[in-house]
Amino acid sequence: MSDYVLFQMWGPHRSLLIEQHEFYVREARSRLLSRFENIEADADKAAEEWLAESGKWFGPDDDAGSFYEAANNVSIQHYQMLSDMREQTRLSVVAGMYHQWDKQLRDWLVSEIQHWHHGDHVRDKVWGADFASITDLLESFGWPIRTTQYFKSLDACRLVVNVYKHGDGGALNALKQQHPQYLPDPFASDRGRPFDVSRREHTDLRVDDQQFQAFADAMPAFWRAVPENVFGCNMEVVPAWFEKAILKDREAMRQKRDLRS
Repeated sequence: MSDYVLFQMWGPHRSLLIEQHEFYVREARSRLLSRFENIEADADKAAEEWLAESGKWFGPDDDAGSFYEAANNVSIQHYQMLSDMREQTRLSVVAGMYHQWDKQLRDWLVSEIQHWHHGDHVRDKVWGADFASITDLLESFGWPIRTTQYFKSLDACRLVVNVYKHGDGGALNALKQQHPQYLPDPFASDRGRPFDVSRREHTDLRVDDQQFQAFADAMPAFWRAVPENVFGCNMEVVPAWFEKAILKDREAMRQKRDLRS
């Protein structure tokens, strides 16, 4: 193939993609996740408010022990609900972060392709291809992306987001096999033995602060690693799905020319 530039990551565009991602993470932390930093105190406050309200009906013959036990149950229940909401909020932020990166990547690929190729088949295939197929296309640049740590984090993030979105299914089975740390057993240490990840369900999905940060770090690492220029001579072998889509577009253009002639 020629030395014509097929894909180019323009410096200011690279910087913008990283800036948008970092803004998303920063604002999600400050506006959403930070609200769950003191859920213990929030649970205690809920118990105190229950005591204050219920105390209006506390009589001399009532059992004070049962009264405070009920308040403690209110605290425990409030803490559990806030804890569940914290986990769901963090997963929602992770999903938004991943989908933003995924759409920006496909949009960049399509925009670059349109500089040298026209047709609906390639565009539709890039937008509809699964993660493995897109990775194959990136590796055809001469970019060994699958060997990198940020790719491993992105792949784990993809599975986490799919389990969060769809529940049971292929993504959950893949997560159990490849990244069981996102399906932790809260009682594993109490039992003193490793937990059986095969028994875990989609409702057990968790992403802790360190794992969240690893996902957040992977996306700018990816953008920084995108080759500045990918020449035609770099792409000696492209994925079969990509080549087939190009040939379909060329055939469609040939048929249009034949109809006009």
